[in-house]
Amino acid sequence: MLKEFGPSLYLADGPTVSFFGFPYPTRMAVVRLSNDTVWVWSPIRLTEELASAVEEIGKVHYIVSPNKLHHLFLSEWVERWPDARLYAPPGLARRKPSLHFYAELNDKPEGEWSQDIDQVIFHGSFAMEEVVFFHRLSKTVVICDLIQRHSILAMSGWKGMLMRLDGLVGEHGSTPREWRASFLKRGSARAARDKLLEWKPERMLIAHGECAQTEASSIIENALSWI
Repeated sequence: MLKEFGPSLYLADGPTVSFFGFPYPTRMAVVRLSNDTVWVWSPIRLTEELASAVEEIGKVHYIVSPNKLHHLFLSEWVERWPDARLYAPPGLARRKPSLHFYAELNDKPEGEWSQDIDQVIFHGSFAMEEVVFFHRLSKTVVICDLIQRHSILAMSGWKGMLMRLDGLVGEHGSTPREWRASFLKRGSARAARDKLLEWKPERMLIAHGECAQTEASSIIENALSWI
């Protein structure tokens, strides 16, 4: 279930879910922190096989959601690891009051993982703000919906055509057009993009589509040129 993506960084692919009728593959990331605890990003549906694989890495201490859309499976993970701290992106705690969050994420990494992971929020959208993370050891940027690079083979018919018109299919990738339009104040988003590029990421792990083991900075710069 878990595949090593970089040093102390793993990913797992989950089922494809429907988002307004469009097929979206799901993916999560797991980091073994320098204190040997486990940080979980955007968890997918939990199975016994996946839970066992995660526990082989370490004890789950932190579970984070990168934006307010990625909450479908949070309750399963909290139930399995009730002592783990659950962190919300901007807007999710109000949207899902049934989930008990430890804190809301901001532009500074929590002290618990600050030695291993940096983060920044893409502010300026009236629709949704996303938290982007950077795993220092593997030089990997972890992005959820902000950059999508769906498989050409998986995107057929009129839905696939719309995804291609949005620039979300193929190796270049971008941000959904309607989400781009919601960034009425792009200065904050540009500042976040600049900070992301200052990290000089070599790898890119994304939730939807093809990840990148090399040349992440140039891919990101091209995908976020709309900002």
